[in-house]
Amino acid sequence: MLIIRLQRTGRRNTPSYRIVIAEKSNAVKGKTLENLGHYLPSQNPPVLECDTDRVMHWVKKGAGMSDTVARMLAKKGVKGLERFVVKYTKQKSKKESAETPAAPAPAAPAAAAKPEAPEAPKDSAPVENSEAKATDAKA
Repeated sequence: MLIIRLQRTGRRNTPSYRIVIAEKSNAVKGKTLENLGHYLPSQNPPVLECDTDRVMHWVKKGAGMSDTVARMLAKKGVKGLERFVVKYTKQKSKKESAETPAAPAPAAPAAAAKPEAPEAPKDSAPVENSEAKATDAKA
């Protein structure tokens, strides 16, 4: 299967990429069929030059595309690449998941559904004893 992907070139800490079409099983820096363009992320603003006619030609022939290349070309304005873009699910951060535990949420409706037990009548004797103890402490 053919795939359109990025091939890293350039020096250390100064990346540049070629947009190439190659056999999927080949090494990333291996043999390619065609060079379709380049991407220079270290430039300000980043430069993306690509022959979109050739990209669409290869896509019509059945070539796949990496997620990164599909996203970059979609930003450039190429239509019809939605099937190559992978949708990511957002993951909750560990901090958020620790603050909102899942167990208390079901417990709250259960507590509201239970009728509260009537409180036992309080004896007046212990109250009197506590008052008596308070007066003894003052003396």
